[in-house]
Order: sequence, then structure tokens, then C-alpha cells
Amino acid sequence: MSNRSKRVQRELEQAEKVWGPLTESAIASFTSLVGTYRLSVVSGDLLYLNNHWYVTHTGLLSLAYRRRCAGIRVLPVRAFCNPGMDRWAFKATVLKSRTCKGFVAFGDADPSNVSSLVRGAEMRIAETRAVNRALRKAYGIGICSVEEIGRIPSPTEKFPPQNANGNGNGNGTGPKVRDRLCQIIRQHKLDPELVKAYAVDFCGTKTLREASREQVENFVQSLADWAEKDRNALVCQLNSYLGQKEGAA
Repeated sequence: MSNRSKRVQRELEQAEKVWGPLTESAIASFTSLVGTYRLSVVSGDLLYLNNHWYVTHTGLLSLAYRRRCAGIRVLPVRAFCNPGMDRWAFKATVLKSRTCKGFVAFGDADPSNVSSLVRGAEMRIAETRAVNRALRKAYGIGICSVEEIGRIPSPTEKFPPQNANGNGNGNGTGPKVRDRLCQIIRQHKLDPELVKAYAVDFCGTKTLREASREQVENFVQSLADWAEKDRNALVCQLNSYLGQKEGAA
């Protein structure tokens, strides 16, 4: 088995630890993404939400770094910006080399196409979307980036209450999961509200009450692994949910 195929297999095993058994089509897409672009689940480059793979801003920037991207230019498109209405549009140009003419893409954001979790951060969302789209063009990545998703459910509840119906802790494991999560948050100095928002997104449910015990356990394990291996990348991911405190208030 080649080094590449061994690495892909390791990444696949990690992915299934986090998201459970994957369909054949999901595995095929995953194998292509990891093998071709060297994206990594452990590094937070990919997310699997609602049976679809999404690349993250972190993953795209890592890819650009590995491919020795010469630069990224980002400018506001003033004709489509209206600060008073929190409406923003940006143009991003990715230069793969010094002689590259550039790969251009646009990104926009306003209160109608962003999650309530990031309300007030439309300018940053628009800029990130423009950069992500330009990077995807430049490096031929067809899947959408998670930051381009228009709406992410707002976590208005706490983590699921424990009961005996399969969504709780009929065997007493629930409190241990919550305790471990609190320990991770304290140890790595993470924002609990942003972690809560990420948990809803990770579990792929409308609310945390709908998440199963297994989904929450997988989330906590993934959070712990990511925090240990690359806290800075994890913080970047969590920061994409900025504004959720006001949205959940």
C-alpha cells in the first residue's frame, strides 16, 4: 500500500470515528478530496454535514500554503456595499504564482443570507466567502466551503438532557460527557457559547435537544483531538460563529 493510500485510510478511519459509517458515495468523495488535495479531518479541513462534504476556510488556506500561493488580494465592491443595512460584497483574487493573472471570485453577505449566530459580522463573512470561492476556483475544488452556508441553526438550548430514550444517558454516561466537555473548554480556554454553536453544526441537527448521545460523544472527542493537535485552527473555526451570543440571548 502506498504512503498516500495509507494516509487516506487513516483519515477515513478518523472521519468514521467522528461521523459514523459513511455511504459509498461519501467515501469516494472523501478519498478523492484527501488523496488529491491532502485535506485532513484531524486538522479541521473538512466537515460532513447533512450527508455532504464541506471544505473549511482553514483547509483552503492550508492548501494554498502547501501549493505556495503567491498572494490573495481582497477589495470591497463598493457599488454593492451598504453599511447601514449590513450588506457587504468583496472581490478576491488568488495568485497561484507571480506570473498568474489571478482567479477572481466574489462573496456577499447581509442579514438575509447569514446565520443569526454571526449577525453583525456580515463584513467578515462576505470577505471570507470571496476568499474561499477564489481559492476553490484556483485549486479546482468543486465542493462548497462551510462558511458559504447561508444559515446555521441557532443553539438556543443547552446540551441535551439525559434520559432513557436513546438521546440521553440511560446507562449514566451523559454527565461524564458533559463534564469532559467542560474540562476541555476550561483547559484550552475556549468560548463555551461558540463551542455550543459548533456542536449544533457538527451534529447536523436543528437543536441540541435532537442530537443523540452518540453524536454528542463524537463531537466531544473530535473537539478534544482538535484542541490538542491545533488549538489555533480550532479557535479559527469557532470564531466563524461569532455573534451567536446576541443571537441566542
